[in-house]
Amino acid sequence: MAVSLTKGQKVSLSKEKAGLDRIVIGLGWDAKPAGEKKGFLSSIFSSTPNIDCDASVLMLKDDKITSAQDIVYFGNLKHPSGSVQHLGDNLTGDGDGDDEQIIINLSSVPADYNRLVFVVNIYSAVSRKQHFGMIQNAFIRLVDSRDNSEVLRFNLTDDYSNMTAMIFGEVYRNEGEWKFNALGQGTQDPGLKELVARFS
Repeated sequence: MAVSLTKGQKVSLSKEKAGLDRIVIGLGWDAKPAGEKKGFLSSIFSSTPNIDCDASVLMLKDDKITSAQDIVYFGNLKHPSGSVQHLGDNLTGDGDGDDEQIIINLSSVPADYNRLVFVVNIYSAVSRKQHFGMIQNAFIRLVDSRDNSEVLRFNLTDDYSNMTAMIFGEVYRNEGEWKFNALGQGTQDPGLKELVARFS
């Protein structure tokens, strides 16, 4: 049974499931339905807005981004080490389950990386006038690829109105083991470039 996390909670991956190595980080969200209008136009105006969220993983050395290759996202799907792979971009967030997934082989992550930070930004948020207050059911979960069992889940429940990006969580090394930290930190960064700058 998956452990349900609260904001700021940290857990040891090895203690949650023995032998955990190849994991899948799933991130998901749904657009809130637009406000309903009365009359025959209601079916048009109550449709879900098209919000394109992009998930990325920032691979940090001593808590810093040191190379563009260490940003794994829809434009750079696989890290040179082969330890982290992004499975591609979902343009709308439609459908059940994970909207985007990232596969990580923990034992293959080079020893000089100490943190893998999972972030999501809304594509062209400023020009589209979109923010995370228009999104619901956002979550990050960790799955054991051996049996596809969900190990951890963090449902984001705060009000993120006016936030255009989100630091969902991180996997990090601590005293020889990997741990997960449920962050849920909203930011007003307009894009991935500005998010990355936080760690440079």
